[in-house]
Amino acid sequence: MPLRPPSPVPPMTVDVVLPCLDEAGALPRVLERIPSGWRALVVDNGSTDGSAAIASGLGATVVHEPRRGFGAACHAGLRAATAELVCFCDCDGSLDPGLLAGLVRRVADGEADLVLGRRRPTGRGAWPLHARAGNYALSRMLHTRTGLRLRDLGPMRAARRAELLGLGLTDRRSGYPLEMVVRAADAGWRITEQDVPYRPRTGKSKVTGTWRGTWQAVGDMRSVLNAPAPAEGAVR
Repeated sequence: MPLRPPSPVPPMTVDVVLPCLDEAGALPRVLERIPSGWRALVVDNGSTDGSAAIASGLGATVVHEPRRGFGAACHAGLRAATAELVCFCDCDGSLDPGLLAGLVRRVADGEADLVLGRRRPTGRGAWPLHARAGNYALSRMLHTRTGLRLRDLGPMRAARRAELLGLGLTDRRSGYPLEMVVRAADAGWRITEQDVPYRPRTGKSKVTGTWRGTWQAVGDMRSVLNAPAPAEGAVR
């Protein structure tokens, strides 16, 4: 029996949050890969290389978030989003936003509440040893805390906007992606992964480019794991 082709993504509105700090070199390629009909929300987190102007010139909606921090940029994008479904993706060229359609399909079809892109490195230097070690340590801690067996806590993900806001996320640093998963698990969400290619990024990493940066991020995320869940229905 021939394989059935994948079903098209249902006609729902989708916003893609792209946290951005000095990504002028990668933005054109990233934005051209956003699925047709979706809105790109480039959240400029204090770039000095003209990233905001480039994004605007290429048709993206630019959100300015002066408070530095990966979580601050992500959450500013989430609050600025208006679509039913929201995706997150790095805009450094390491991940292909076109693959978000597969993640969105699983949420829209009711298969899952939160879908994460499991990074599978495809080029030399795409995922340095120290970054993999940090990710592995966090995955183990996450399993201890929630029982979830996830192999990656990467930045590519998709979920429904209203439900994400309802999680009451408060971290504004590197712990934001992990906090999203922990709070979703606490709320009983169905969380799953889908493999995505992971390529060497354009430019220098601001977070996990060194052992020191990686373990600072791990420290942020360990604090998330030790924090109590927010009051039910909190929205920030």
